[in-house]
Amino acid sequence: MLLGFFIFIDLRIFPKNDFMRFLYLFLFVSIFSVKAQQHCGYDFSSFFVLHIHEEGSKENIPNLKVTLIDFFGNELVNTGNKYSWTDRDKVLQFYENYKIDGQGKRLNGDSSEERIRWFFPFSKATYIITVTNDFPVEGIRSKIEDISEKPTFQTQIINLFVTNLYVLCTTQAQKAQSFGARINKPVGVILKRRE
Repeated sequence: MLLGFFIFIDLRIFPKNDFMRFLYLFLFVSIFSVKAQQHCGYDFSSFFVLHIHEEGSKENIPNLKVTLIDFFGNELVNTGNKYSWTDRDKVLQFYENYKIDGQGKRLNGDSSEERIRWFFPFSKATYIITVTNDFPVEGIRSKIEDISEKPTFQTQIINLFVTNLYVLCTTQAQKAQSFGARINKPVGVILKRRE
């Protein structure tokens, strides 16, 4: 749009000296670019991070089904990207944080790659989900299920709170809901074994 504006500028309003024309044009463009706000890769998104483990162990339990549910126990569907910028029209389900290589490709199993890091760098082996900054947390819960052939753990439902959200960009942190201190720490969940 800005480029279209420059196409219709009558350059006769600028001085005849080419250097001065360039200088005026540069200053004019600079004024508009200073007003533009810079964004980071996590703008407009927040994260819920769950560290799900057993009593006495800090190791995250793998291969669980973790979904967001409403107050009535219905799975939350991301209709029209209302709740998250990803997975349009799908049930909002957490995924396990995973390791990536130097090119950002997902690693499967052990790797000899030198630059290995977590996909979501602000937590390690956890379950994560991305939601919009204006996600309506009130009344939303997380349902954790062991869906293996022989389930070891009981199904558990936990309440989520706005203070559990990771709001990572300072440009959006002020716009996001702010009730209480945000500590960007995973929600600790201790699963109980089936009897």
